[in-house]
Amino acid sequence: MTTESQLSFGDLGLAPPVYKVIKEVGYETPSPIQARSIPSLLSGQDLLGQAQTGT
Repeated sequence: MTTESQLSFGDLGLAPPVYKVIKEVGYETPSPIQARSIPSLLSGQDLLGQAQTGT
């Protein structure tokens, strides 16, 4: 099983154009909130999330 910290954006099932842009701008690893929320959002679930900012 892949843990949250081992996920890449490629593991999240993003649409190819979205994934391409993410790679082009240099992102490789989703933040914890992205890793937890993107799969739920892509499956059509509603989501309310909260995460610390980078500051």
